[in-house]
Amino acid sequence: MDKQQMAEKATEVLRPFETANLISTIQHLTLKQIFTHPVMLIFITAVLFFGIIKRSMAVLMTLVLMIGLIVMLRFAMPVPGEELSMATLFPFIGFGLLIGVVIIYFSFVKSE
Repeated sequence: MDKQQMAEKATEVLRPFETANLISTIQHLTLKQIFTHPVMLIFITAVLFFGIIKRSMAVLMTLVLMIGLIVMLRFAMPVPGEELSMATLFPFIGFGLLIGVVIIYFSFVKSE
């Protein structure tokens, strides 16, 4: 296989990972699709068990942050064709503040 064929094959394989394709995919996902995907469930479960076994507040806060970001992005990103309005900004602001307050509380206020 020559370099040109390898480059074309690599381009075909990596095409779904282009930024436009990723953003389009994220905008059309539902929370049910995200949280029922086996890879996502395995990852969340593994991080949860690791955090519980190690009793690591940082790992558990990372898990809370990750789940919060998933929910926040789903509600805050408008579907293509829709404009960004105040109704879509309020969940983004609310979830962002909530995640920040939870992380600050558990990191600084409630120390072990």
